[in-house]
Amino acid sequence: MTKLFYEGGPLFMSILTLVLIAVIVWGIYHFLAGSKDKGKASELIIHRLSYIRSLGFFAMITGILAQLIGMYTAFSYIAKVGDISKSLFFGGIRVSLIAPIYGILIFLFSLLFWYVLDYLIRRE
Repeated sequence: MTKLFYEGGPLFMSILTLVLIAVIVWGIYHFLAGSKDKGKASELIIHRLSYIRSLGFFAMITGILAQLIGMYTAFSYIAKVGDISKSLFFGGIRVSLIAPIYGILIFLFSLLFWYVLDYLIRRE
């Protein structure tokens, strides 16, 4: 797991991990605040919970940005070197997919987390 973290690029993988933590903390905090109010400000709580989706979308876009920056850097090195082997090239493509996959997984988690919390708040 840590190998994938470092292969994906510590800067962007750290940002994505912080976004994941923010999604969890934001969701739990506002869900607990909504559970205490028991309907007083449920629309406000539901609105605040919708930021979970935005944070997840931010994670997905950050993962894609990490891939684009990594591929740009790799292509500039390839242009300098000239000819490279296919295995080296496709190994680089594999590494470039780590951050976007992580970002998309965070996005999917945030959507599921939001659906569950939204359902529980509306049910009360």
